[in-house]
Parts: sequence; structure tokens; C-alpha cells
Amino acid sequence: MRSWIWVLPVVLYFAFCLRIEASKFHRTQQTERISGSAGDVLEDDPVGRLKVFVYELPSKYNKKILQKDSRCLTHMFAAEIYMHRFLLSSPVRTLNPEEADWFYTPVYATCDLTPNEPRGADHFFIVPHDFGACFHYQEEKAIERGILPLLQRATLVQTFGQRNHVCLKDGSITIPPYAPPQKMQTHFIPPSTPRSIFVYFRGLFYDVGNDPEGGYYARGARASWSPRLVEAVVFGCIPVIIADDIVLPFADAIPWEDIGVFVAEKDVPNLDTILTSIPIDEILRKQRLLGNPSMKQAMLFPQPSQPRDAFHQILNGLARKLPHDKSVYLKPGEKILNWTAGPVGDLKPW
Repeated sequence: MRSWIWVLPVVLYFAFCLRIEASKFHRTQQTERISGSAGDVLEDDPVGRLKVFVYELPSKYNKKILQKDSRCLTHMFAAEIYMHRFLLSSPVRTLNPEEADWFYTPVYATCDLTPNEPRGADHFFIVPHDFGACFHYQEEKAIERGILPLLQRATLVQTFGQRNHVCLKDGSITIPPYAPPQKMQTHFIPPSTPRSIFVYFRGLFYDVGNDPEGGYYARGARASWSPRLVEAVVFGCIPVIIADDIVLPFADAIPWEDIGVFVAEKDVPNLDTILTSIPIDEILRKQRLLGNPSMKQAMLFPQPSQPRDAFHQILNGLARKLPHDKSVYLKPGEKILNWTAGPVGDLKPW
């Protein structure tokens, strides 16, 4: 029996983990340095490369929202909360707005779907909702809504990533969804552990008949930007991405093409043949890349923060956008934003 395992967390994010027999695997436990399109940047230290000013907003925009719903601390959209906490004590924070490269407005917009205050293009917002700043979990309605006008000028940091989609604006930083680091550690599997499962699927299927919303949700499967990708990478499984036009987390820093396997949606019927035909040497190299601690660390939001984690990758992504082009700044007296634009329901008072 083959001692390989393939892990498929969801239909649009498959993952596999082929394990050669133990004696062969032990000889390949060394790791390889990870080089993305932006270079070898996963281990970069953002300190000294940028300064971030954090607005001190009334607690009704953040802390009091948590008091209303403590689940916001544990669901997959929690990155907006932990990024705020991280920045408050980060050495990149500056209390002087005149020396800031970036401005962060800590409104927990996903925890409470109320639009953020408008700012310029040198401001960034964390919007880890299903469809980012479109703020709706159903794609059809998200597309109809579009990115909230108040956020169209800012830089968005979001989990949703799909090319040629109205809910992903140019210049956005795509990040992994939040997965509780303690939970990941509890279920950690040592590399030497024998694995006998060839393929593992973790997800749900919906169709028109059993979808509680009466339509297709996430193309008939659970959303491809769910924590399943994080789980696969942290547990050492090679991701098999079945999602045309997907934009993966930190795509300019993580070489997903070298780490994962991409299968076109039209080729799903041939999935078994595709996976079983991958050369062993290629599998082993992907496993070595996945074995790099920086790869796993980049997918997690630990508390307290640790070097090379997702917090630092967000800052590195912002630093790579510097210096700002002059066009990001408003001219004196210039008004870009319309306070009353967008759906009427978004204008509800606090």
C-alpha cells in the first residue's frame, strides 16, 4: 500500500501531501529557501522600512463591537482585530503623522458591517470578509454592491483574491484567513509520522437543492479563501489549487507555483491521473519548500507576534509599495469621496 497522503481541504482549495516511505522521507527533511516574485522576502524584517500611524478612534468603532459579539476574536475574519493589536505595540508604529508612510484606521468592518471612514490612498484597511470590501457573503450580491465607495481610494488588505473581479481592486494585499495558532499547534503532526491516506477532502458541497440560501455559494463549495489552505500548509501538505483566477496570500512573496499544484477547473475529472503522474522528485522538492519554517509562519497570526509571521508579511507588503506616487495625495481643497454614495443601508448611524 502506498504510504502517500493527499489532503483536499475544499473543492476550490485542494491540498495533498504525498509521503514516501519513512526511510526515504528522513533523507529529505532538509528545507529550501523560499523565493517569490519579489525575491527572498519572507524573512525580511519590516522594522526600519516603514512607519505606520494608527488612528485613535472612539471605542464604538472597535472595542465595543467586540463586546457585542466575542466570536469576532475566533472566526476566520479575525485578522482585522489582531492586526490592530499588533500595530499598537509594533516598533513600526509612529505617533507622529508627519513621519508616517501609512495610516491605519482600526474599524472592525467585518465584525460589524458598517462602512469605514474615508481616507486617502496612503491609508490601508483590513477587510477580511468573504468578498473583501464588497461586504457580502453571496457573490452575486457582492458584485452588485461592489467595493464601498468610501474605500475605493484606500489600499485594502483582504483575504479574498480573484483576478478580474469587482471585489478585488488593484494594489490590494491578499492575506491568509485567520486560523487560531493554538489550535494549529495542538494538531501539529511531526514530519516523521507515517501517513497512509492518499487523498483527503475537507469541505462541503452545495447545490440549488441543499443550499440554505437557495443558490450557489462559493461556486458550489465552501469559500476558497477559508482557513483550509492555512491548515494544509501548516500541516505540511502540498496545496492543490483548483480555482481559476485565484490570487493566493502574499503571492509576490510566496512562490505558490513551486509549492503547490494548480489544476484547471475543467480538468477536475482527470484529477486522480494528474496527481498520480507528478514525479517523486518534484513532490520531494515541494515538501522541502513547505518544510521551511518561514512558509508556515507566514500563514499564521500568533499572539504575541513572532518574526516572519503574517503580521510582518503585511508590513513587508506595505513597505514594498513605498515610496508613494504623488498621485495618492489629495491636493489642498480637493474632494474625492462622496459621503452619501453607496447602498442606503450602509449609511446607518452608529
